Amino acid sequence: MLIRDLMSAPAVTVTAETPIALALRLLDDRKITAMPVVDATGVLVGIVSEADIVQDTAPTDGHVPNAAVWTTTDTPPRRIADVMSHLVVTVDPDDELDVAIDLMWSTMVKSLPVLDHGRVIGMISRSDVIHLLAGRDDRIRAEVHEIIRPENPDWQIEAHDGIVTVTGPADPRERNLAGVLAGSIRGVIAVHIR
Repeated sequence: MLIRDLMSAPAVTVTAETPIALALRLLDDRKITAMPVVDATGVLVGIVSEADIVQDTAPTDGHVPNAAVWTTTDTPPRRIADVMSHLVVTVDPDDELDVAIDLMWSTMVKSLPVLDHGRVIGMISRSDVIHLLAGRDDRIRAEVHEIIRPENPDWQIEAHDGIVTVTGPADPRERNLAGVLAGSIRGVIAVHIR
């Protein structure tokens, strides 16, 4: 599966000048964990995550943070530029999903910007992958049923953890055909014929 097939698009982006308070609301309202930081032309310049903002804004012991200073009405609000990361791990929309999964695992990053010629076109996150995996067996069952139905609509299909069980084919040729058809579906890791 390609990243473009699973990514969330368009990505919710901010600029370096976005106030942190607005970024907090965006993260909360959109139920996301990170946002690409883009310049005026839409080119990626960094990323800001919930961890960056929480570390900057939340007091750890209920007291005034050590970084607190006397402010006046002229003090500008803190901006994304104050907390964002400039080193960003990205993926291409035509990369295989495995590339994103490997990067998220090896870097412990929860979300990756998807770039097309330097411009952010989407985001791929751990929650996107979890959503895909949670619905995998239902998708596999439906796709196997669709491909096998023309051969024999009475065959029963089950899928659990990527393992497909086809119940019904009695003839050895039909059993082989059912196994080949079921095994051709993306995500199937084994086929049992009963």
